[in-house]
Amino acid sequence: MNAFQNAQRGALASIPMIIGGIPFGLLFGSLAAANGLSIWFAIAMSSIVFAGSAQFVALGLIAVDAPLWVIVLTTFVVNLRHILYAADLLRFVKHLPIRLRLFMGFGLIDETYAAVRPMYDMGSANKSNGHQVYIGSFLSFYFMWNVTTIVGALAGEFIPGISEWGLEFAMVATFIGIVTPYLRNVSYWGAFAVAIVASIALKDMPNHLGLIVATLLAVLAGYCLDRMKINSTQAGVANDDC
Repeated sequence: MNAFQNAQRGALASIPMIIGGIPFGLLFGSLAAANGLSIWFAIAMSSIVFAGSAQFVALGLIAVDAPLWVIVLTTFVVNLRHILYAADLLRFVKHLPIRLRLFMGFGLIDETYAAVRPMYDMGSANKSNGHQVYIGSFLSFYFMWNVTTIVGALAGEFIPGISEWGLEFAMVATFIGIVTPYLRNVSYWGAFAVAIVASIALKDMPNHLGLIVATLLAVLAGYCLDRMKINSTQAGVANDDC
């Protein structure tokens, strides 16, 4: 397959989550308009930042005139999960030129990671063509996100109350779709359970710190369960050798 065909495969694998992301993009554009921001501001955020959840957080902080350092720090924390995505993908892309990796880094979002990463496990993507599949997914999401931002901003100006239609449920549905395919063993289920319990138990922490703590606890739980599984397997092998 040539580069274009590989990019097509990435785009096709992303279609279910693209559909789920459309209301999400419309909501962002409409909220930008509802908060008195210009359509050009919304377009600039979606084209330059390109990070759905971080854009919503930044939008809320901008609406209350938060200091710039607070906006930057908060969006940085919200996007820390992308470090984990990048670390996982590094083994597949470390041979690529740095400029290409920087371009791919800009397009590293939850949905593209969820669409492309399983393709490496299934063998439909590898070190030689995986970046082409990835770019096809990334560009399809980028196009959708920017178009829906524009449509949402225009609708927010001409359709009063569109931001109150409950479109934010698209965010929840999208992340459920991202997480579900990974619930394949005890480690994933353990991390999932800890994340749910901890996020509910810590929801009253100031500045939404409960989400960050819950995330760290979930990662720790998944890691510990994974190590226990590995140690158990090694112990079993050792007993067999005896």
